[in-house]
Amino acid sequence: MIENLQMKLIANKTLQDLEFSTILEQISDLCTTEIGKEHALLIEPIVDKNQLMEELKQTSEYVSSFSNQNAIPSHYFDPINYELKMLRIEDSFLEASGFKKIASLVSTTNELITFLKKFQEYYTALYNATTITQPNKIILQNIEQVLDKYGEIKDTASVDLKAIRQNIQIVRGKINQSFGFALQQYNSAGYLDDIKESIVENRRVLAVLAMHRKKVKGSVLGQSKTGSIVYMEPENTFKFSRELSNLEYEEREEIMRILRVLTDSIRPFHEELIIFQNLLAHIDIVAAKAKHAEKINGILPNISTEKRLFFRDAFHPILLLNNKIKGKQTYPQTIELTNNERIIVISGPNAGGKSITLKTIGLLQLMLQSGMLIPVHERSETFLFDRILTDIGDNQSIENQLSTYSYRLKNMNYFLKKCNDKTLFLIDEFGTGSDPELGGALAEVFLEEFYDREAFGIITTHYTNLKILANELPHATNANMMFDEKSLEPMYKLSLGQAGSSFTFEVAQKNGIPYGLINRAKKKIETDKVRFDKTIANLQKERSRLEKTSENLKEEEKRAREESNKMSNINTKIQDKLERYQELYDANQRLIYLGQRFDDLSEKYFNNKDKKTLIGELLKTVEIENSKRKKITIKEKKVKEQEVLQLKVDVEQKLEKIREEKKEKKVKEQQQQQQANKTNFELKVGDRVRMIDGKSVGTIDTIEKNKATVNYGFFTSKVALDQLEMVERKK
Repeated sequence: MIENLQMKLIANKTLQDLEFSTILEQISDLCTTEIGKEHALLIEPIVDKNQLMEELKQTSEYVSSFSNQNAIPSHYFDPINYELKMLRIEDSFLEASGFKKIASLVSTTNELITFLKKFQEYYTALYNATTITQPNKIILQNIEQVLDKYGEIKDTASVDLKAIRQNIQIVRGKINQSFGFALQQYNSAGYLDDIKESIVENRRVLAVLAMHRKKVKGSVLGQSKTGSIVYMEPENTFKFSRELSNLEYEEREEIMRILRVLTDSIRPFHEELIIFQNLLAHIDIVAAKAKHAEKINGILPNISTEKRLFFRDAFHPILLLNNKIKGKQTYPQTIELTNNERIIVISGPNAGGKSITLKTIGLLQLMLQSGMLIPVHERSETFLFDRILTDIGDNQSIENQLSTYSYRLKNMNYFLKKCNDKTLFLIDEFGTGSDPELGGALAEVFLEEFYDREAFGIITTHYTNLKILANELPHATNANMMFDEKSLEPMYKLSLGQAGSSFTFEVAQKNGIPYGLINRAKKKIETDKVRFDKTIANLQKERSRLEKTSENLKEEEKRAREESNKMSNINTKIQDKLERYQELYDANQRLIYLGQRFDDLSEKYFNNKDKKTLIGELLKTVEIENSKRKKITIKEKKVKEQEVLQLKVDVEQKLEKIREEKKEKKVKEQQQQQQANKTNFELKVGDRVRMIDGKSVGTIDTIEKNKATVNYGFFTSKVALDQLEMVERKK
């Protein structure tokens, strides 16, 4: 259930820095109930680890329901806060609409509890959440005795109500009968207007011409705007109308009495109704978390008792969803913190992804500790921190008269008070806002203090002294956001084990800053710093080059392995063919020998006509050949037959594979043909073209930048050049 009284170990600033409210808004939008939407915005990190694990399992189980046949029933309900408030007031009673909402709430809860009990093997955690209560049939029975399925009071709700409503029907019949008689009488006399009748104050009245009103017996209830028509209730009808009013008053009084009795019967279940509503609201939030997890491919990583954070292929969830909408690629990051490498110092040029990597780790950990699934690889692992401390952004405040650096010092003081061995700290641009020398020295001291307290943390910085310190500390390490050494474009890939260069002068040169100015800038700073940064840059370039070489070698190794396997298969096939050829040769040689033997016997018989000798020689030859044959047993015969069958299956599979290969080859050839039809040369004004996915052919009128104006005869259209293919070159 939603916990409102939690220890605030994770400060509001951390939630703000990591944009946790955006995640809550996304989950709130996925809720189906008003209470669920409200409660979703109040989600906070869960302190109780047992409760946290239960909620994580609940969300994971709900996600699994999307792909199996045991879909969880609907949990939608209308809030009954007003009804609960009225039930607390003595002698009050609820309206029929309130009981309809209560009945719907109870029915939904009963169905959900029964379902989860039936499938508790699949939804253990969700079932455990419902064990705080039991299905309630008494409330439904009491309400169903009074209300029908449309929320109306039944005639059978009481004996008196049934009798009153029967009398009402009788009186209404009399009213209609008397009114019909009067209508016929006065209409035939010509006293009525063409409309004959109307409705005034929910009563049938005659539309009497003003000139004849004194001739009609009855009460005047109104007149038309022009005064030409007077609306009158016939005298006989008026008598029955008063009787009907009395009966309707009695009906209302009886209904109020029935509702009071029903309210009193429901009032003892007040606390149970609160539990039911909270349960459904909780399930609504769990369902919303599951839907959110499905959108971001969120999973439940392994929660370890050991102090290790390992996020593999981790995505920033907000960035992931935004990029999906824009059709952009989102780059995952892999990062690991252990007791042996507790602190990571990330460096590198701006706009390389340092801050987003920092926020990704912090936000995912925060989401996980709030009962949400996160977009990471299934082999990821983490443990639960008591505190998550962040210092991200400028946070300069005019109102508080605090500069950036003053604010950061205040924040660092807070860090020093709260930081321990179960803390995760995240600091962006550590030490900035003051003199680089002084600020860097103070930042170095802070880092040493966090290190001594065995806290886990990730910081981003441009300070050289912090990079050196991270290299010197046994349980800290450097990391850098990799850049392409040629284009100096970010690769959005984190590389552990080495500090990154800021590429300050290289980036400046790439952006057109004159080389002379860059050299003057280099002379303004200490030579050692330039040399150190250049060394880091060279090391980073070398690392990038080695990684590419390693990838190429792996690719070569893969190709060599595939080639080796291919050659091995070819050798096996050749060996099989040689063996079969040898067997065929041996069989043919045997047949040649037998043929020669038979020819010799035939010639011998031709000369001597000795049948006895011929038969003897033939039998001798047959016995010799039979002695070479091995008698096959029934078992061996079955094995042989099985081998033949298996051979047929293998042949069929190979044929199917060949068919698939031919099909793929055909599709590839078609794609290549389509590609060949595309233009590989520059388009010019006057060329006949068409869109790649279209059929209409037009002529290029003008070309501006990367777009062409294509004239189709009846209309023109601006189309990107890469979306056009050549049909005919201008003659």
